[in-house]
Amino acid sequence: MQQSVEAMSAIPGRMNEGWNAGDAAAFLADFADDAELVDFEGTIHKGRDEMIAFHRPLFDTVLKGTRLVRGDVKFARIVRPGWGVVHHRMAMVLPGEQEPPAHRFFLQLFAVVWQDGRWEVAALQNSRLVSLETATTLESLAAG
Repeated sequence: MQQSVEAMSAIPGRMNEGWNAGDAAAFLADFADDAELVDFEGTIHKGRDEMIAFHRPLFDTVLKGTRLVRGDVKFARIVRPGWGVVHHRMAMVLPGEQEPPAHRFFLQLFAVVWQDGRWEVAALQNSRLVSLETATTLESLAAG
């Protein structure tokens, strides 16, 4: 395999497939051993093994049957040889839902590195996509 934007762009799709199968190891298969993941709540997870250990019980309980849908790579580029970035958006549906609600859309920024003949995720920032209107409403509710 060679360094290509197409190969980098395929990573989020494989992650979504792993999530949808409820398989933590498959979900994180493209992560480097020493990768870091920042989840949408801001928790930092370090190392693929720790990430798998964290996600496995979630897939068996609160995330069981959830699906990631509407995956869309907005851009991907090789910044310089061996280093790249991928911007991906997607949504989550709960069991029984056909369409994701507006508050369950996410964006992800991947930093990827070429190692051992393939692109591996070195870091992932996962953020909830919230409109300015929603953020303002939440702020006013919190202010009470």
